[in-house]
Amino acid sequence: MPGMRVLVVTAVQAEADAVTAGLASADVLAADVLAAGVGPAAAAAGTSAALTSKALAGNPYELVVSAGIGGGFTGVAPVGSVVVAEEIVAADLGAETPDGFRSVDELGFGRTVHLPPGARARRVAEALGAVHAPVLTVSTVTGSAESAAALLARHPRAAAEAMEGFGVAEAAAAHGVPVLEIRAISNAVGPRDRAAWRIPDALAALTEALARFGKLITPTTTTYPTTTADPATGVDPATGEDAATADEAITDGVIAAEATTDEATTDKATAGEATAGEATAAEATGPTEEESR
Repeated sequence: MPGMRVLVVTAVQAEADAVTAGLASADVLAADVLAAGVGPAAAAAGTSAALTSKALAGNPYELVVSAGIGGGFTGVAPVGSVVVAEEIVAADLGAETPDGFRSVDELGFGRTVHLPPGARARRVAEALGAVHAPVLTVSTVTGSAESAAALLARHPRAAAEAMEGFGVAEAAAAHGVPVLEIRAISNAVGPRDRAAWRIPDALAALTEALARFGKLITPTTTTYPTTTADPATGVDPATGEDAATADEAITDGVIAAEATTDEATTDKATAGEATAGEATAAEATGPTEEESR
């Protein structure tokens, strides 16, 4: 059985290179890696274009993965760890009011949460040895203790923050394709301290995570020798057990073989159900505009 057709979307090329290295080590042949740009808008546009192109070619993707590095919330996702999103949450999509921040869900204008397929996401988290918890998508990377505390107040189960996951999930949902998000943690969410960032370590963790993920989406087949059964009884005289008269093949591909009931992304429209964190993919390579000034 061929592997699943998978699209992996990153923000920058350094992340795409790390992902490609991981998938290659697992001999994944049916995955494409796209560096779509920084932020949810670029991520959504790039993902949608890739999904449309593949669908028009008659070979649509079966799974989309938002992957990269990011920030982890202290005590939940330490530097060097990996997070698989339980929920993908647009954490700053809404409005400031005299009573505080209100999400677009609360305002009645849209949604802020996408749910990856539950059983699949849990299985991936287990295989990667990852934290399985909500991941926030933000348009502005958190840079102070006050901002981090405000995010946690709204999303107390948050594990990480990133800048692209929700955009990727929006595009995937529009095309009816399930989505996952995988983040390797390079820094703690909070006060901006570049000296404490561990981007090379996070990229290495991302490569290892995608290598493990690759083994889940690429089935392996083991063929056992034909046994000889007594035609009258159907019993193998060597073992005394029922025996097949043809080669038996066992296909092992946990993700590819899962039930189709877990294929579709389920979307929540209730802001109270959103809990997430941040991952900083934009800072994987090169100086930012802020640093250049």
